[in-house]
Amino acid sequence: MKYVLASASPRRKELLGQILKEFEILPAKAEEKVNISLFPEQMACALAESKCDEVFALNPRATVIGCDTVVVYGGKVLGKPKDAADAVQTLKTLSGKTHYVITGVCVRNAYKKLIDFDRTEVRFNVLTDEFIRDYVRGGSPMDKAGSYGIQDGGVVREYYGSYTNVVGLPVTLTKKLLDGVKIDL
Repeated sequence: MKYVLASASPRRKELLGQILKEFEILPAKAEEKVNISLFPEQMACALAESKCDEVFALNPRATVIGCDTVVVYGGKVLGKPKDAADAVQTLKTLSGKTHYVITGVCVRNAYKKLIDFDRTEVRFNVLTDEFIRDYVRGGSPMDKAGSYGIQDGGVVREYYGSYTNVVGLPVTLTKKLLDGVKIDL
């Protein structure tokens, strides 16, 4: 069976490598559009499904894995920052506070499509203005939901749930979905 990851994220590639020995990478290219009235869990799943379906249409004989991660604070979904100023504002907002990271995962092949999500509670350290400025200047926040990476030192104080979910691909959930779409012939 051929596997395809519908993401260009090096972090997702590394995590999927813990489950699968061989897979291809073909990022979805469509603009991420979603109904903002959805619950955050529904939003993450809808975006993951959209990416998965787009790549599956080009690879109908493969098993395709699509993912999307959102950060939720105070009932508001925080996506990737628009620019450096947006990243700074997001990090200041989350400093010293607790938020949730939700990753939707969609796994699809010619026989089955399964969609689910994982949710992790994350508490930030109190971040100084100097730390935030240097962190944003380093570029790491710019391609990440919530403007941070849990793997980057100094940002996260503690978390409850899946570490790999916060990185962007919940390994245990993804393995469960991959096992669920396997067909015994």
